[in-house]
Amino acid sequence: MSAARLAARSFLSRRLAAAVPAAAPAASTPAASTCPAVQQQQSQFHSSAHLEARRRSRFKNVRAVEMGLTSDEKIESFTKKKFAEYTEDEKAALAHNYPAEHMEAIEAAEAAIDPKDLTIQGRLRVDPYRMPYIDDFSEIQPIIDKRARRSAPPSHKARFMDVDEFTQDLINWADEIRRGEPTHRMKKVRDFVPQEFFEKPEGQWPKDVRDEAFTKFWAYLKEQKDADAKAAANATGPTDGDILSYILERSSMTDNNLQSNSSLAPALPDKVPGVEGKYRNAIDPADDGLDDKGQYQELKKRTGMSVRQILQLKTKKLVHRRVVNQTRLGKIASDSVMVIAGNGDGWLGLGMAKSVEASIAVEKATLLAIQNMQPIPRYENRTIYGEVTAKVSGTIVRLTSRPPGFGLRVSHRIFEMCRAAGIRDLNAKFLRSRNPMNTVKATYQALLSQPNPENLAIGRGKKLVDVRKVYYGGSVY
Repeated sequence: MSAARLAARSFLSRRLAAAVPAAAPAASTPAASTCPAVQQQQSQFHSSAHLEARRRSRFKNVRAVEMGLTSDEKIESFTKKKFAEYTEDEKAALAHNYPAEHMEAIEAAEAAIDPKDLTIQGRLRVDPYRMPYIDDFSEIQPIIDKRARRSAPPSHKARFMDVDEFTQDLINWADEIRRGEPTHRMKKVRDFVPQEFFEKPEGQWPKDVRDEAFTKFWAYLKEQKDADAKAAANATGPTDGDILSYILERSSMTDNNLQSNSSLAPALPDKVPGVEGKYRNAIDPADDGLDDKGQYQELKKRTGMSVRQILQLKTKKLVHRRVVNQTRLGKIASDSVMVIAGNGDGWLGLGMAKSVEASIAVEKATLLAIQNMQPIPRYENRTIYGEVTAKVSGTIVRLTSRPPGFGLRVSHRIFEMCRAAGIRDLNAKFLRSRNPMNTVKATYQALLSQPNPENLAIGRGKKLVDVRKVYYGGSVY
């Protein structure tokens, strides 16, 4: 490899020596490495740019000589040309578009900024990509400026007017309307500009076009003022155009006919005339105010229990999981809840529900658990009959009956299920998986699938006698 590198280096030296003029030293000498031609050829084998090119700025420096600012007279003329002071007409135009507090801020800014500093220290860009960083506040730019609100926004508590309020509003409109105005619409500044600038924003109008439009607009306002004074003297009432404008444009709500800047329609009030009192939750007077929201009315029809009996049931949330559904729009997370319900005397129910809100999922699962309650067989009202096993997926639960006083030696979830069903003596074992949801399902399935000794005796044609109950008096539980 070293021999190949030496051969390539000598070949490159000969090629570069041929490119160097005769007056230059030979390429084989040590001085050949400092030759400009050598540096130019060597740079072709490197991907990075020259150091001078990397240090070069994208923006060219502009000196005062190039801008023609070499004397005080030229600086003064340039300042008056580019940063001229406001005239009286321009101040009147600003006062027409800006409120008084904004005008005070504009005058304070004009007094604080020296135009000569902008002339000497700044540079005005003339390229088409320049930003509007110099603003004389004589034009309204919709992207930057925000028009001041002439009145307060409509009240969010506004409601639809009743008959009396509508009548009074009609009387007020008839008293305040401008008589003799066929269209009930005043012209705007845009109506006085040429047709080519009619569709363009006001900020893009030329200065001479804008000044001429404002002059005509003020003359029009003066004429309208004189015409209104004459019409008030010879008032004959609103025209057909005024009445049509009242029907289409007048607000029918108690918001003083204020126009909102929002595109959202006002929300319906709590009390709408003609609808108030017709749509209410189904409330049963027999519930004594226990279900004002109507939450348990459908459950009452399905179970036959009263609201008081439903509220006395024991409910418990046993499993709460956060699940995610993968859709084409992304992952949608929701809460999965499992709830049990029981009366503590042999009835037990299981309910499952999902919802984006955890509280809604718990409420739905509780109602389902109460609706799904079923009787649980109990021996002596304290334990189960014998031994029973149930399997759900990979979970196997084995429940075994125990004598009085043994207690509940089970897991915490089965403990809550036994309390809700009224079982006080029980032993439980998990032979395989301990998945929480499968554990509850398997236990519920095992409690419902207990072998009933009386049914077995009837099937065999024999008589069943409980020795403990007959000879020892049974249990007092």
